[in-house]
Amino acid sequence: MEEKINSKYPDIPYLRDKAKKRIPKFAFEYLDGGCNAEINLHRNTKEIRDVQLKPYYLRDYKGISMKTNLFGKEYNAPFGISPIGLQGLMWPKASEILAKAAYDYNIPYILSTVATADIETIGDIAQGNAWFQLYHPREPELRDSLIQRAADAEYPVLVILSDVPTFGYRSKEIINGLSMPPKMTVQNMLQIMSKPRWALETLFAGQPEFKTLKPYMPKNLNLKHLGMFMDKTFSGRLNEERIKPIRDKWKGKLVIKGIASEEDTQKAINLGLDGIIVSNHGGRQLDSGESTIKPLEQIAKKYKDQISIMMDSGIRNGSDIACSLASGSEFSFLGRSFMYGVAALGKEGGNHTISILRKQLQQVMEQLCCESVADLPKHKIIK
Repeated sequence: MEEKINSKYPDIPYLRDKAKKRIPKFAFEYLDGGCNAEINLHRNTKEIRDVQLKPYYLRDYKGISMKTNLFGKEYNAPFGISPIGLQGLMWPKASEILAKAAYDYNIPYILSTVATADIETIGDIAQGNAWFQLYHPREPELRDSLIQRAADAEYPVLVILSDVPTFGYRSKEIINGLSMPPKMTVQNMLQIMSKPRWALETLFAGQPEFKTLKPYMPKNLNLKHLGMFMDKTFSGRLNEERIKPIRDKWKGKLVIKGIASEEDTQKAINLGLDGIIVSNHGGRQLDSGESTIKPLEQIAKKYKDQISIMMDSGIRNGSDIACSLASGSEFSFLGRSFMYGVAALGKEGGNHTISILRKQLQQVMEQLCCESVADLPKHKIIK
């Protein structure tokens, strides 16, 4: 599709500012925040931007191609949309909006188990461009049911989540009542009243709910019992014995998200996984951990020919995408940038954000005289 950029919001920070004004404070802080003192949240992006790239101006140049092959499919750009839970809280129908944008521009969209649209709806919208991220259920029957639904909806890739063995300590979410069990406070109600467009759109769309999980949940759960259900149903702590039956059952490509060490990468290879996403959950889990770009560089050096290596967390714009690819990632995923776009511009937000990222990445590659995404590592300056 042709890039169409709203000139009022030509970069992600403008979308973030607009989103902050347009949605309730509790929804924005859920999207924007990290854990504890938010050190790793900011370290992620800062250390990506410490990467420097070298241009070569005096050479033949035939133009660029952003097309990227991943798991046997050619995508139109080397980036996709990260999974985010409760997307409909930030903007009604956000999951559907982003899945449609992924289809329009031929990039992958990863649906979270705890998103606000179900597996089947997103599969229909994305038409082969949706991946499913599985939060690990305690009971094998639920695990197998979710995996089978993703297979029946023809999702090509299953993503298992490894970096949420326990929920991060997020003080803003505790204050805002978005911890488990969630609660609606008087302050939250006042915030909703101050954002009438968000409130009206939410009224028409319906209260956000975990639609993929709805068939498994008792009816008419109050907020306290919802928290009890989630705590009882899911256990985020993975190990090799929990991954083996998933590998046996899932016949498509299997990826693990949240890898941050060479040791865990080797285990993923030993288990027969097809890819890893180097990630720290967007700085929402371990404040004292490394930024994602640091382990990525070491993992890519050692394992790039043995497993597909991707990255998310901290990537905000096209230049960040270029730096992550130059550092060894084959593909990059962004979450917050896309949600800022949808919260700011509604139905146009997904397409608009993709257009910005493509234009920015194109400009970087043209400036470097880099013709293909695969050549970006040749431009990284080694310090």
